[in-house]
Amino acid sequence: MTCEDTRKNLPLFLYGELSFDEEELVEVHIDECAGCRQALAREKALFAALDSIELVPSAEALAESRTELRGRLALIKAPLDVSGATASSFWDKIREGFTIHFHFAPGIAQVAGAAVMLVLGFLTARMAPNSLLGSWHSAGMVEPATSSRVRYVEPVSPGRVQIVLDETRQRVLSGSLDDQAIQRLLLTAAKDPSDAGLRVESVDLLKNNSQSAEIRKALVYSLEHDPNAGVRLKALDGLKQFAADPDTRQALTQVLLKDDNPGVRTQVIDLLVQQRHTDAMVGVLQELMEKEDNGYIRMRCQKVLQEMNASAEMY
Repeated sequence: MTCEDTRKNLPLFLYGELSFDEEELVEVHIDECAGCRQALAREKALFAALDSIELVPSAEALAESRTELRGRLALIKAPLDVSGATASSFWDKIREGFTIHFHFAPGIAQVAGAAVMLVLGFLTARMAPNSLLGSWHSAGMVEPATSSRVRYVEPVSPGRVQIVLDETRQRVLSGSLDDQAIQRLLLTAAKDPSDAGLRVESVDLLKNNSQSAEIRKALVYSLEHDPNAGVRLKALDGLKQFAADPDTRQALTQVLLKDDNPGVRTQVIDLLVQQRHTDAMVGVLQELMEKEDNGYIRMRCQKVLQEMNASAEMY
């Protein structure tokens, strides 16, 4: 990556908007280029200055804004005409309020009104009390979602983890791996479709708490569905002590027959043969021999079947 490309990507880099591969390229270039390190330092200083500026309206302004908003909402209730139809819908009034007419004074007034309504909407959304959010739920409406994304996870000490969240501004959380909130974030990060590196780190941390049924279920899901072999291997490592569990054993059997990575299939074979030998296990290995094109895996299956006094062929 050139200096020009790196500096162009610095704002996206600081806000965590680059892909995992692009971020790696930027970091490698910055490590090698003193000029781009200085440019990054300037960008960080600028971002810190911008983040430190936050509009905090006074309580009086908020109260006045809410009162006016309630009044405006009350006026929106449209009367019915003689046919029973609504004379003027809510959206008609909204469109009318935001329409700029080409005569001077009303046009200016409507622009100002639109600006006021935008400010009121922003303040209400930012500062609305919990009781208002509760009323949304009771009315069957969906609460607006907060935009946040797990960006990095890393262990900081035995039993503790640090999680970096991307929100409106970046937030860092630290806590125990036993903390339910930390576990929920890790479970979310373990399914992030855009960042394989994040999934690897998250599953690697989760596998240490595989005694939890919820985490074990997430590990099984990653083993069966994650497109990255590194993630699947981490999940498999966390499931080793539960290979005798029927659900886990069933998942391992499916992975053995369907996974496209020889390393994953080899580890699954080694794990399954450590358990009690059954006729079902013989059948799985024989089915694998029918379709397996990897010489080492075929040899491993054949050896296990011989130890089980079973034929390598299906009858």
